[in-house]
Amino acid sequence: MIESVEALRALYPPAKERALKKQLVKLDEHCQRFIALSPFVVLASGNSSGLDASPRGGAPGFVQVEDECHLLIPDSPGNNRLDSLENLIARPEVGLLFMIPGIDETLRVNGIARLLAEPALCARFADDKRAPRLVIRVEVREAYLHCAKALMRSGLWAKSSRQPREVLPSMGQMIKDQTGDTAEPETQAQMLARYEADL
Repeated sequence: MIESVEALRALYPPAKERALKKQLVKLDEHCQRFIALSPFVVLASGNSSGLDASPRGGAPGFVQVEDECHLLIPDSPGNNRLDSLENLIARPEVGLLFMIPGIDETLRVNGIARLLAEPALCARFADDKRAPRLVIRVEVREAYLHCAKALMRSGLWAKSSRQPREVLPSMGQMIKDQTGDTAEPETQAQMLARYEADL
């Protein structure tokens, strides 16, 4: 087992200068453009009990660049567990991984998050159904474009990587199996129709 930084570093060559120099302390024009095109971000947070990674999605640009040092992420409706939001109250450090379908590079942003519920701010993110209950404001501490190797290895955007939904049971069936619920499970079509009404 590797238990020290020295033992870990002994297994790998040093990072290349380019990999170290690309880390920024603010969002340059390329980072801002990446965020404007991204419909999906993974939000990583944690507390004294552990860590969590939560998917967030919307139309491209749903995460807004307030300025070169701040991002605004609307909190869209979810399952109301509030795991990430509770984490951010306990420990405001946040990690973000932005993705753009068809692009193998990703954008990593690390920073400090605050939860804001000011009506005027939430209204900026309102659609024809509702405004978010709160907005996550991230003060950027680190930002860097991540190389394409992981997505290239996975073939994530390749048509040949796509799986038919039928390779897994419906979400309703999986949850029924996990929880021991005795009710008839919701079909995949029923679940999608319910989700569509509440997106």
